[in-house]
Amino acid sequence: MTDFAAIIPCHNEEENVPLIYAELKKTFAKLPDYRLITWFINDGSTDKTLMAIKLLQSENSDVHYIDMSRAFGKEAGMYAGLSTAKADLYCILDADLQDPPSMIPEMLKGIDDGFDVVGAARTNREGEPPIRSFFANMFYKIINAVSSTPIIPGARDFRVMTKQVVQAVLSLSESQRFSKGLFSWVGFKTKYLPYKNVERQHGKTSWNFMSLLNYSLDGLVDYSDAPLTLVSGLGLVSFIGATIALIFIVIRAAIYGDPTAGWPSMVSIMLMMGGLQLLAIGIVGRYIGRIFLEVKNRPIYIARKIE
Repeated sequence: MTDFAAIIPCHNEEENVPLIYAELKKTFAKLPDYRLITWFINDGSTDKTLMAIKLLQSENSDVHYIDMSRAFGKEAGMYAGLSTAKADLYCILDADLQDPPSMIPEMLKGIDDGFDVVGAARTNREGEPPIRSFFANMFYKIINAVSSTPIIPGARDFRVMTKQVVQAVLSLSESQRFSKGLFSWVGFKTKYLPYKNVERQHGKTSWNFMSLLNYSLDGLVDYSDAPLTLVSGLGLVSFIGATIALIFIVIRAAIYGDPTAGWPSMVSIMLMMGGLQLLAIGIVGRYIGRIFLEVKNRPIYIARKIE
């Protein structure tokens, strides 16, 4: 009998909790060689999510939960579940049923075929606002262009992993986590199954445009120093341009005298250079901020109760 741990981070998912568990039970009823162990991570929910989890636990001995002391975010929730659950295989799913449990048998077949990780990658983004889909696609193009760690377009956190892979991911103990990059960085033999986007069943996603933008910036900062190289290049180009312009002005003044000063152009140049400097400081500050948060060495999460 193979122990299979399903890790499900939850934030205000009271209606979805019983649905995702029912789907998991339905799927594993057809997999008699696997024992399902379900771990719900209550990430600071303000609704009745914890009550829904406790109700399931009272009826099913294979249901466990981690109640966070506050909302630490999905990344911390995944880490909490992976580090607490004990199993032979591990799977991460969203509680909103956008990650179909019906794909798990095919994922397990991939594990049996010798893969260490079998994940899911969306082939479309139907149901999402067009502007969100556009920026998501741009993010994958940019990060794969500047990073040596490949990020699969459309890849979800939904994946089945062996114990060895999970131990490798947990060994990367940074507190500011970008799991899509971590899963790719540790390597191992990986396969992705394509599937069409599934809309969430109930409730409203906690991922808005700004949170997704910050998450994308975190990914770029964590897995590439290209932004630093970019501002260094801009600084060099600006210096060379300013030097050429200075030589031109000196020669022109020596030959034709000092013409009327061009205040508008001078102000524009000053504003441009000031903006460039602020951009460079902002990018460097982003990296320094990540260092600042990491050196504090705070725990990735704090649990109120584990049961």
